[in-house]
Parts: sequence; structure tokens; C-alpha cells
Amino acid sequence: MKTLFLSFLRFITQILFRVRLRQLAAIPTGERLVIVVNHQSFLDGLLLRLFLPVPDPVFVVYSGLKKNFFFRFALQFADSLAVDPTRPMAMKQVIRLVKEGRPLVIFPEGRITKTGSLMKIYEGPAFIAAKTGAAILPIYLDGGQRSYFSRLSKNRRLFPAISMTVLPVKTIAAATSGPLRERRRQAGESLRKIMEEMVFLGQRQTTLFAAFCQAADWSGREIILEDMKGTYRYRDLLKMTLGLGHLTAKFTEPGERVGLLLPNLAATICLILGLNSKGRTPALLNYTAGVEGMRTACLAAGLKTVITARAFLEQMRLTEKIELLAETCGLKLRYIEEIVASVSFADKIAIAAALLNPRRAETAMTPDDPAVVLFTSGSEGAPKGVVLSQRAILANINQVKAVMPLAEDDKFLSALPLFHSFGLTAGAFLPLLSSLPVMLYPSPLHYRVIPELIYDRDCTVLFGASTFLKNYARFAHPYDFRSLRYVVAGAEKLQPAVRDLWAEKFGLRVLEGYGATECAPVVAVNSPMACKHGTVGQVIPGLEAKISPVPGVEKGGLLHVRGPNVMSGYLKIDKPGLLQPPSSALGAGWYDTGDIVEIDADGFLSVVGRVKRFAKIGGEMVSLEAVEAMALAASPGKLHAAVNLPDPAKGETILLFTTDASLRRDALQKTMRERGMAEIALPKEIIYLETLPLLGTGKTDYQALKKLVTTNGGQS
Repeated sequence: MKTLFLSFLRFITQILFRVRLRQLAAIPTGERLVIVVNHQSFLDGLLLRLFLPVPDPVFVVYSGLKKNFFFRFALQFADSLAVDPTRPMAMKQVIRLVKEGRPLVIFPEGRITKTGSLMKIYEGPAFIAAKTGAAILPIYLDGGQRSYFSRLSKNRRLFPAISMTVLPVKTIAAATSGPLRERRRQAGESLRKIMEEMVFLGQRQTTLFAAFCQAADWSGREIILEDMKGTYRYRDLLKMTLGLGHLTAKFTEPGERVGLLLPNLAATICLILGLNSKGRTPALLNYTAGVEGMRTACLAAGLKTVITARAFLEQMRLTEKIELLAETCGLKLRYIEEIVASVSFADKIAIAAALLNPRRAETAMTPDDPAVVLFTSGSEGAPKGVVLSQRAILANINQVKAVMPLAEDDKFLSALPLFHSFGLTAGAFLPLLSSLPVMLYPSPLHYRVIPELIYDRDCTVLFGASTFLKNYARFAHPYDFRSLRYVVAGAEKLQPAVRDLWAEKFGLRVLEGYGATECAPVVAVNSPMACKHGTVGQVIPGLEAKISPVPGVEKGGLLHVRGPNVMSGYLKIDKPGLLQPPSSALGAGWYDTGDIVEIDADGFLSVVGRVKRFAKIGGEMVSLEAVEAMALAASPGKLHAAVNLPDPAKGETILLFTTDASLRRDALQKTMRERGMAEIALPKEIIYLETLPLLGTGKTDYQALKKLVTTNGGQS
């Protein structure tokens, strides 16, 4: 009777929820097994009982559940062990079951998610696995959070499709020494990383346009995007995306790279998605890089067409320069105003038809096809085109979501430019593909306006460079950031003074991260569940990281990474239009970041400096970032930048640029002695500038500083 009832339940559940089982690896037999599952809804236990491909599992549940009639009834149809976490004997009961060879099913979060993402991970299941030598089998459930059986309140469906993904088994090595509390903590940390990797690996591979259509299907929000021109629902964005894709396909070719020179607007996002839907690759030009930088970018990417807007060029005073650039590079300029004005009645019919079933409007695309071309900042050389695939951007979004739990009522403010990978992936696609609203603002430099917008729109997530965050904090009222949950710093090193200012004035912790355009961009990030000051966080799930020694550098080593979010390759000016796949000393597929890093025992990564940002003086390697840190200690609150130049006597010499007019070499010498630094790190000359030149991303423009010295000599 029991078997018949379960078969009937399985049949009904399969029809209603279209349950799909994915096995990414074989389930081991004859081993001790602890099955860990994310907890999304009240359906989870039933789904596991009906579809879990493991014989006779034992469900570990909280003893308080047996007080509920419905749970007491349901538990009759499964082997279960009710435990009270406050009782010391509870853990011994569970360990005994595992040693007897019974597969154990545990929800390490201990509660149903209230965010749709992972909640706190308890240490108990990890300690059990480590103590018994059991293998951990991660199972990822997806879809239940959108049902009425979840604890979420928005975007719910009566019978959403649910998937169950079985991932490869993992093991946790039991620590053999140290206090019990520390051993439990280490085991818990290992389980947290397994669960985060499970969330990432459990996501389906798709394309940007398909993911956007899926987010539009899920979301019931009225407004999903706001810019300086208006507000937009998903249907508005879909209509614009399909329209721009249809119109641009008329004057471009399949597989063509198409330049975009546009500001942070909804139309820019829709143009990126529209070009993607028709098999074209948008190349986002950095309009703050200057004409020479844009010329190099256009030639390296082999562009034939650039789409821009007359109003934007006039506002930025770029009209004549861009027209001259187009003439010298053989580019065809297309203006948004004229593209929109060219819509015919037949175009309107075609767009309306596509809107009935947007997914069918997409040209056959695969996750490995290119999504965008972005360009490196050029702060240390000529810009290079970075080709990011559909897989790379979506993987990075899922990697970030695995470690940074987003809530259903989160709202983003993104002022970082879309031509920068941080602004494109984290600032725009992360919220839009997660059905979360975002406000796009055209410039991160409006330091008085942005705090007011955050206050007025009740934004909860803000991304920015350290320089930008410093100035927002200076001009903001202490109550302006009352709604913020996450403040994430990237693109440049977070200054301790900036972190302390945000903590003292607003009571907010700034989470520092680290990335590269070539990694779409996030490589590591501090998170609410794993944060350590002075580091850039732990490497994100799914990304391999290795360190190789660098001659002359004693502290740290060169960071190489490999994973699904790494670029498809470079487009360089020496071989225009030719994709050059990533490769490093470790082999093909590895990306050499060029950064010297250290990774501590807990997996937190600290950036020591860039290989290119070391000066070789008298045969010794000196970190220019260490020189900048020394200057900051001697002159807090000011900006400092060190550059290296050739020197006939010592090989190279160091110059320090500063916004502190009173900074002198004797003050630096005193700080050097206090910090135990070698005398060779003392800059030969200190040059005062009222402001340091910055790139559009907020990074210091070191190329401009070197040119300033070589052409004008500077002013001491």
C-alpha cells in the first residue's frame, strides 16, 4: 500500500512540476554517504523521497517538526531520524547511522531559504562526514523557490518546473590536530565551498538572450530597469531588443563584430542583446580612452561598423573626432536616431510577430559563441580586445550569485560604464538576468547625485571603485545609504581609509573583490559568509587558481586561472581580427593575470602587485604598489601613484606623483624605516599634481603619468 501510494504521488508530482533529474556523475555504491541538499521549499523532502536515485536514505530532521501533524504524517513514508541540535547525544546517533552504511540526507542550511539563494551553512553535516570518512553527495534543487510552497513572496507560480541535479561526490579531510571548535570550523568551511560550487554547477548552460527571455518569463515586476530617459518593464526591453536586433541585421553580417559607442542606457543593453540574438558580436568601445585608444580598439577587433548616437557625441563633444576616426579606420558610422527612424510598416509587423515568441527569434547560438568584445583599460599599454563567450558571462554571474546571496527585494544602482566588464556583468546583466531591478546612471563621477539616487530609489546593491566610493562617502548624508545591503569595491585596491569611512559614517562593510576583464571579470570576492579585511576574498567556485614563483619576488607568486568564465581569447593590434586563445606557462586555457598574489591557509587571496608594476633597481625587485602604500601611510587621505622609468645608472628609477603638495622625501624615509622597507624603494622624485589622471573605470592612468614626465618633465 505504501509503495503504491508513493508511485501515485510520483506520477502526480511529475505531471504537475515536470521534475527533471540530471546526473552529472555516477552515484558511488558501497560507500558511506552523506547527501547534502539546498533547501528551497516545503516540497524538497517529498521530491527527494520520490526521485532521489539512492536506495533507503535516512532523512535527518529537526525533532520539533514532529509536533506538526502534516510533517508527522509525511514522515511515515520515509526513514527519518529526528534530532535536537541542543542535545549532545544527537550527533552520536547520526554518526552511528552513517557508520552502519545508511545514506543520510541533510539540509545543511537548516531552514528554507528566504532569499532564493544559500543561507547560513551549519557545520554539523560536514563534521559528520569528516568524522566518519563518508563521501559527500551534493544535490542541487532548482525551481521550488518559485512555487507557493516556498518562503518567497514574489514571482511565484502555481506549478513551476523543478530540476534535481546530482553532482560529483566530494570528501572532507578530517583535521587531526587543534581544538575541536577549530576542526569543526574547518569542516564547515569546506562544506560551504562544496555547497557554493554545487549552486554554480547546478545551473544550466544557455545564452545571454535565452537567459534574458527566461528572466522575463519569471518576473512579475512592473519596472525592471530605469535610466535617465525613463523606466522599462521586461516587455518594453524585449520589444526594444527584438526591434534593434531586426534593424541592425539589415546592415551587418552574421558573425560580424559591431562597434558600440553608447552611454549607460536601456537602449545600449537592448542593442547588445539584439545583436547577440542575430549572431552578431557587439564590441563596446571605451569613449574615455581617447581617439588613439579607440582607433587601436577598432583596428584590433577588425570593426567595419560602429553604432552610436548623434546626441551622445554632441554631449561628449566627440562628433568631429569620431567622424575623423571613422574616416581614417574605414568605419561606417550608424546612428541610433536614424536606425529607429527607418522602421517601416513591414518591420513593425516582423517585430510584433517575434514578440509573440521571443525565444524563436534567436539565431542558432551556443554557449561557446562570442557574446561581447570588451577592451582592456590600456593603463599600461595598448588596449587589447577581450572576447567573452556567452558561457563566460553567464558563468561569472552564477559564480557571483553562489557566494553573494541576493534577495528578491534587492535593487541595484549601476553607474560603472557598460564598456567595463565590472559594469556590464555585475552592474547590468547580474540584476537583469536575476529578475532584479536596476537603475543605470551615465557616470560614476557625479559624487553628489549618486548618494541622493540611492536614497530616493531605496537601492540595496552598489558596485564601485575605491576612488568613487571615497567620494560618494564624502558628499553623502549619513542616512543616504540606509537601504544598502551590499557595497562591493573592485577595479582598484580598496584603501583602508575608504573602508573605515564607510564603516564609521554609514555602518556598512565594504566587500573588496578582484577581477580582470579577461575573467568576465570576477576572480575572487569577499562575501557575507567569508570576509577578511586586507584581502580580496576567496576564489569564486568553478575557477582553478595556481601560483607560480617569480624570480626576484620573495612574497607571493604569479597568479594563473582557468575556468568557464575565462575569455575565449585576445584581439591584438599586431594581428587584427585574429582570435588568440589564452595560454600561460601552465599550458593552453590558462590565463596569466600578471598579478603577484598570496593565498592564505583559509583560501583568502591578497594582491601584492602586478609583474609590470615592479621596478628593477640595482638588480632588486621593488613593488610600485608597496611604494604607493608607503606614501599613503605618510600622507593619508591623499592620492599617490608610482611609476618606473629607465635609468642609465640603476636600470630603473621610481617617480611618485601625489596630490599632497607638502609631501617630501624625508617624510617618506621616516615611514620607510617604520615599515622596514629597503632604501632602494625611496622615489627619486616627488611630483605634485592637483588631481591624478583617471581612466573611465576609476583606475589611475599610469600611461598618462609616464607621458607627462617624458613630455613635460613634471613639477617637483
